[in-house]
Amino acid sequence: MIVFDGRGILLDVEGTTSSISFVYDVLFEFARRHVGEFLARHADDAFVAALAGDIANEAGADPEAGPGQAALAAIALMDRDVKSTPLKALQGMIWRNGFESGELVSHVFPDVPPALEQWSASGIDVRIYSSGSIDAQKLFFGHTAAGDLLPHLRGHYDTTTGPKREPDSYAAIAADMGLEPRQILFVSDVGAELDAARIAGMATALAIRPGNREPGGTFAHDPITSFAEIVC
Repeated sequence: MIVFDGRGILLDVEGTTSSISFVYDVLFEFARRHVGEFLARHADDAFVAALAGDIANEAGADPEAGPGQAALAAIALMDRDVKSTPLKALQGMIWRNGFESGELVSHVFPDVPPALEQWSASGIDVRIYSSGSIDAQKLFFGHTAAGDLLPHLRGHYDTTTGPKREPDSYAAIAADMGLEPRQILFVSDVGAELDAARIAGMATALAIRPGNREPGGTFAHDPITSFAEIVC
């Protein structure tokens, strides 16, 4: 159990609020199946074309080769689990169709919805920091099996703020929240992310969820198996 008397809680998604298997086996697979069709359908969209070129470039492919090559490049980056900002933006655009059609419904652990409701009702500033794009995060939490959880969240951050393993990213988030880092609890399943948050001055908690990998990292972080173990 963690007794936290701060004013903000910052949450990771994959392996923290939702299972890793849902992200990899459902969301990533949906993106893989539809990326070629999506890029071909939006080939004349300048923004999508720019994303496709950046993705191809990151994968070492010709950025001018067209939608087919860009789709293969996107799949290659997904297979390597590269935290690519343009890839995450593209995935969010693809997932939008799935969420809005009802084909995709987000998994969240059972303890997550009541904790978010309780925290937000008590005045705690609850936000998300994920490698997934901000748009994808909003789709994710707006279409969960427990309903729309967005009303409990005051903000979202992605890799446009900075890498999740860099202390400066957490300092920037604290500044944006208008809080001292020590007033914020960051919860993640990745030790290196928690280390970075700790260096920036945040309190930390290690999420232990079914299917999670070994967290790694340098520092010791208080483990929790449920958000119910966070007492505010």
